Amino acid sequence: MKDKIVSRDPSVTQVTRNVPSGLEEYNPFSDSRAPPPGSVKIPNAPSTQPAIMKPTEEPPTYTQIAKEHALAQAELLKRQEELERKAAELDRREREIQSLNQPGGRKNNWPPLPENFAVGPCFYQDFSVDIPVEFQKTVKIMYYLWMFHTVTLFLNIFGCLAWFCVDPGRGVDFGLAILWFLLFTPCSFVCWYRPLYGAFRSDSSFRFFVFFFVYICQFAVHVLQAAGFQGWGNCGWISSLTALNNSIPVGIMLIVIAALFTASAVISLVMFKKVHGLYRTTGASFEKAQQEFATGVMSNKTVQTAAANAASTAATSAAQNAFKGNQI
Repeated sequence: MKDKIVSRDPSVTQVTRNVPSGLEEYNPFSDSRAPPPGSVKIPNAPSTQPAIMKPTEEPPTYTQIAKEHALAQAELLKRQEELERKAAELDRREREIQSLNQPGGRKNNWPPLPENFAVGPCFYQDFSVDIPVEFQKTVKIMYYLWMFHTVTLFLNIFGCLAWFCVDPGRGVDFGLAILWFLLFTPCSFVCWYRPLYGAFRSDSSFRFFVFFFVYICQFAVHVLQAAGFQGWGNCGWISSLTALNNSIPVGIMLIVIAALFTASAVISLVMFKKVHGLYRTTGASFEKAQQEFATGVMSNKTVQTAAANAASTAATSAAQNAFKGNQI
């Protein structure tokens, strides 16, 4: 009876109604339902793609420093090469002065012959002393080309001899082969190689023109030797194909010599173009060649003596004619 009275008390009822529902009977384990699948947010995984630099962005500072360092190093190497070239040129001039100061001046050293030989060397040749550094390689190649052609002419003698053995009618070719070897070997050395050597040694326009004129004729000789017309004393392609009909071994031997003549002609053409290109860079010209020729002629003692004799003879004859005219 008391319980019912207490529960019906209006004040008690009002207080019980105002109590929050969460504090009345709170059970932390009562709500065990799992959240719906779509309500759980999964954090996004970090991106694994590589970083891409935008083209508009400037490169890092260290790349510019590396480029500047590379340019500076290249400039230093260029200066070092130039200094080495100048040092070699000074060394060449110093050795040339030393050789001139020796007793008797520079002694001829080419061709290299024994001291007890009947004939001594006729020329002086030293690439490191006479030729500037930038032209030494070209002059050496031309010297080796002259030697190559000389060896080819020597082999041409044996080729014509072998051809003469299988064909007795080729005696003329054998004789001409010997003549060409004895003629072209010294003439080519004196007529085009020595002018080229002297042109690069003294920067002479006149010697350059002498070389060009003679070397054009030399190139024509190379072409004719490579062709190998019968009866001309050359084991060229025509002679080689003809010799194959008589003997295959002799024909093969002549083909090898014809290939050497052809190689000599091709290399000669290439080197002619190279020398002409170097000639244009040296500042030489036809006017300078004329001046050098006139200066050389006037400074020649033989020419001076001849001119003086001619002048004295003319003056004497004019005086005698004048004296005779006065007597009459």
